[in-house]
Amino acid sequence: MPDRPGKPRHDPVCVDQTMMKWMMAIMAKPGDGRPARASTRQRRVMTMTQAFQNAATRTIQVKDTRMVYRELGERGGVPVVFLHHLTAVLDDWDPKVLDGIAGSHHVVIFDNRGVGGSGGQTPVSVADMAEDAIAFIEALGFAQVDLFGFSLGGFVAQAIALAAPRLVRRLILVGTGPQGGNGMATLTPEAQTVFAATYKNPDDVWLGAFFTPTEASQAAGRAFLRRFRLRIQNRDPQVSEKVAPAQIEAIAKWGVPSPKAFDYLREITHPTLVINGSNDVIVYTVNSLLLQQNLPNAELILYPDSNHGSPYQYPALFVGDVTRFLDAKVPFPFQTDHG
Repeated sequence: MPDRPGKPRHDPVCVDQTMMKWMMAIMAKPGDGRPARASTRQRRVMTMTQAFQNAATRTIQVKDTRMVYRELGERGGVPVVFLHHLTAVLDDWDPKVLDGIAGSHHVVIFDNRGVGGSGGQTPVSVADMAEDAIAFIEALGFAQVDLFGFSLGGFVAQAIALAAPRLVRRLILVGTGPQGGNGMATLTPEAQTVFAATYKNPDDVWLGAFFTPTEASQAAGRAFLRRFRLRIQNRDPQVSEKVAPAQIEAIAKWGVPSPKAFDYLREITHPTLVINGSNDVIVYTVNSLLLQQNLPNAELILYPDSNHGSPYQYPALFVGDVTRFLDAKVPFPFQTDHG
């Protein structure tokens, strides 16, 4: 089972301070990102036609914490709730991916506790992050959701599916892995190299973290970076200096190997689409295979010549694969037409 609060499985991870300074620099955002507050009635009657570029940042009280979120697309059907990666905030999603999925689905993105514009303190366990995400989903009044978990968000999505199985319809796990997976107890050597390097433009760190060194992949990365900063007004605040150490501690706890570490995956019976790049150096690609092999009802897609940011390298292909999975009446239908 995923790590539980109050029962640490190892000593807290020591976070390299140079790494933390770089994480703070690359996540810097312009603007104060102050959100508009929406009443319950306003949220209920809102006409959802917004794209990423102009979606309003709204707030909602979740237990004792104020959380910020945005909604894209049209209301109706099962909403898709997005769960983000290390130190990421609302504006760190690829607009092309979000708008593509929101073209046919109600999309919800949010900052979990302590992240970006949300209040509170960032948890140091995946289980607590999942508990906060469940409370957020319930506060919005959703009876059931599809979960989209990217990297750390994929850990949280798995924990939600275990803790509140009836709340989840389908799972999309991207660039992520199982508890106790391969090379997941610490930042990989490749990740440490990428984040410790010096960059003239801080955003260029993502070219190494999300894309492969090939010319085609780097070109896709530069296109992503142009999209990445398009939104100027009402951007989400950057994370505080307390977020990365807390999240890295949670990642380290999740990644510690243990006997029968993958047994919990058999309890996640939801239809699951696992997607990754062919050479993910942040969460090794083999971890996506481990998910597919141990989840009872999962499909795996690997994109060629791609790294941790494979959805951002192939946004149109990725949106097509995700929407087909979400829209299918039967997620993995048997092929009966042999003609």
